[in-house]
Amino acid sequence: MKQRMLGLGALMISLSLGAAATPVTLTPAAEARVQTPFAALVPQPKAATFPNGTLPLGGLGVRVVGTAPELGWAARDLRAEWKTRLGLTLADAPTGGKGIVIGTLADADLAARAKAAGLTPGGAEAYALWVDDGGAFVVGADARGAYLGAQTLRQLLTPAGLRYARITDASALRQRVAMIYLDQYSRGVNDALIPMLAALKFNAVLVMSNYVQWDTAKAGGFAHPGGASKAEARRVADLARSYGLEVIPLIETLSHAGWMFYGGKNLDLRQDPDSQNPWAYDTLNPATYDRVILPILKEAVEVFGPKVVHLGHDEVRNRDRFPARENGRALGFETLFVNDVVKLHGYLKGLGVDSMIWHDTAFADAVIGTLPARLPKDLQVAYWNYAPGNSFSMLGTIQKLGFPTFGASWSDPGNAEGHAQAAASLGAQGMIQTRWTGYFGNPSIWDGNADQGTPFVRAASAFWNPAAPPVKDAELRYRDLYQPTPYRAEAGATVDLSPVVTRALADDDGSGWIGKGRDIDLRNLRPGVQRLGAYLFDVRGAVMLRGSRASVKALPERATVDLNRKARAIAFLHATGWPAATNREKVGQYEIEYADGSRITQPLEYGRHIRAWTDTAPTSMIPAPGWNGVTGEGLNVAVPVLEWVNPKPDQAIRSVTLVSASGNANPALLGLTVLGD
Repeated sequence: MKQRMLGLGALMISLSLGAAATPVTLTPAAEARVQTPFAALVPQPKAATFPNGTLPLGGLGVRVVGTAPELGWAARDLRAEWKTRLGLTLADAPTGGKGIVIGTLADADLAARAKAAGLTPGGAEAYALWVDDGGAFVVGADARGAYLGAQTLRQLLTPAGLRYARITDASALRQRVAMIYLDQYSRGVNDALIPMLAALKFNAVLVMSNYVQWDTAKAGGFAHPGGASKAEARRVADLARSYGLEVIPLIETLSHAGWMFYGGKNLDLRQDPDSQNPWAYDTLNPATYDRVILPILKEAVEVFGPKVVHLGHDEVRNRDRFPARENGRALGFETLFVNDVVKLHGYLKGLGVDSMIWHDTAFADAVIGTLPARLPKDLQVAYWNYAPGNSFSMLGTIQKLGFPTFGASWSDPGNAEGHAQAAASLGAQGMIQTRWTGYFGNPSIWDGNADQGTPFVRAASAFWNPAAPPVKDAELRYRDLYQPTPYRAEAGATVDLSPVVTRALADDDGSGWIGKGRDIDLRNLRPGVQRLGAYLFDVRGAVMLRGSRASVKALPERATVDLNRKARAIAFLHATGWPAATNREKVGQYEIEYADGSRITQPLEYGRHIRAWTDTAPTSMIPAPGWNGVTGEGLNVAVPVLEWVNPKPDQAIRSVTLVSASGNANPALLGLTVLGD
């Protein structure tokens, strides 16, 4: 029912044009915000059908058949899903009762059930899963497969119960690696990332560990204060293993070695004595190894307990002269590189650990004919190629030279997908999804470099099942997996802003949207009440404010929303007309005034709280995904949602004012929804 409300509880908007507050229509909505399960499974199983029906939640419990740790982890993760999504406790199921059964083919009864269902899994990490009126069963070919099957079962959970399904599944690649970082912010980030990566069926993590505060670094005075402690490194390793993730520490050696020169220490070990920002170390000085490298590798092995250590060795000659010293020039670069790899590989081998390097220096065109032949053939090689498409021939070249080979992808759409297809077709060891967010930038995976978090979802799908189509809603899924929210609806009210809009979304004559005409406008964001992401909005046009561009200079500087009501939160569907010059530039703010006269200011920093409609890179997860579409000329565009959470939900909000900084990135409000009764 629509209401025109002019007293207490009214929602009124006025523009700062000297006009009085304008009454607008407020429509109560039982589902103003609603988080629902995703329909499609990620990664997509190799074979799956979904019969009509749902297994009710009432009386449902979980029973583990077997003693492998992975089976207990599976039950733990299911219980966490029940608690987070539904606020319910998943109890133990009695033997013989209907429930969720998790086990492996090692159990004769489960093997017989899987055979009778026609869903027998085969191969490492394979599993069968079925849900029907008889219960839910996850049967792994091994315990690892049962754990991975439980991750799929989690995605079948709805508020009404478990969706019926019949699935057989197995991975196309043996190792599926995701890169994480250790720094002073590790706990808050990795405690969210690690369960997420497990849910996406990765089975290993590459852990950037340069700046761990090793005892060797502390004693030598080059321990960085922003580095994680050894205790934190050990905790993260244990946490990762408890989610079925093998731990592969990455300690960048030979190059990217600025960590060992922190604080001006170890400068006598620079490869280039003239370097002011050392990049590589001197391989001919025994102190390089005795004082720094080998003791730290030993500590890393003790802390992480790894099967393999990644030694870096990429971009070796990108900055410093190498070789720079006379004795090094006499031997030549190739010999210096090979001898370093052989020394570190041999040392780790003595500790029972294998070695890995990046491909680019050792397999460069200038040396590929000679250098690889001098390297140990059990040296694992990670081939990084960050371009979309299918040009990954070097992967096969490295493999033909006799090395265990991994592909390594990054953030561009199509990169992980194409690379994984090439790796699977060649029978490579696996794939690594890299992440380059800075040595001390862990929090940026959520706010600042979130566009490197979203690719984890796309890569997980591609690494597990390269034949599956690309994930289309990776941003939504990343946000939901990293910070899961309950499956529930929240009441509120949508607002029809049509009496106060300053610009139409469709620009037929150069006077709408940003004044660029019908091919560069938001006409495909149709007017009316619609769900955009998790939020319901009534879209009628844009309350666009002043900016420095000629077409928007005459617009108002501010717009005021007179609420006079309580709210848990307010959802703003907003964007800027043009990009800001720099990330986190302040482009405006919301000013919230309470009935008692107190005020709160919410700044609008570009890329963090708001971004241009043409800027589709989700660098921050603070705004939620809203509307995505294309312009008439085919340009991808997006309008995100900022949910402002009210720190004083028991006090009435008198007004909310959107203020423009009048710069290039001028804010525009396209929808406003009040959340909470």
